[in-house]
Amino acid sequence: MNKPKLELTVQKSEPWPGLPTKRDIRRWVLASLLEDANVTVRLIDAPESRELNRYFRGRDKATNVLTFPYGETTPLSADIALCIPVIKKEAVKQIKTFHNHFAHLCVHATLHFQDFGHEEEAEREIMEGMEIDILEKMEIPNPYEHNISSNSS
Repeated sequence: MNKPKLELTVQKSEPWPGLPTKRDIRRWVLASLLEDANVTVRLIDAPESRELNRYFRGRDKATNVLTFPYGETTPLSADIALCIPVIKKEAVKQIKTFHNHFAHLCVHATLHFQDFGHEEEAEREIMEGMEIDILEKMEIPNPYEHNISSNSS
């Protein structure tokens, strides 16, 4: 089987220091792809996340990641919005490195736009298992175990 191809665009709503590089994001998304894809990853602040979450999901709060797939396209096409302040707060609260938590959310979002979900227990078990396996291959600890990693950037 051929390795999937990725056309990646990364946008930042502001110049945060210490963010993963485009190369990091590319590696995490590619590791999760089952087929070719065009993906835009937008790194956003809490007000933009809240606005998108309220408009698209009816939830009036900032959230860590939102995934916007563009239907049945070839190659796959999706936008991913990652909220930097929320991800930083969650990483501290969950005793994880920012880098590892960010990687997990990139993998999570990539699986979402490929039709994997976690609403039902059976599908959640499949998706979480995939996330754990993908991250483990990149030496990133199981994101569902709350302990600090020595793998930081």
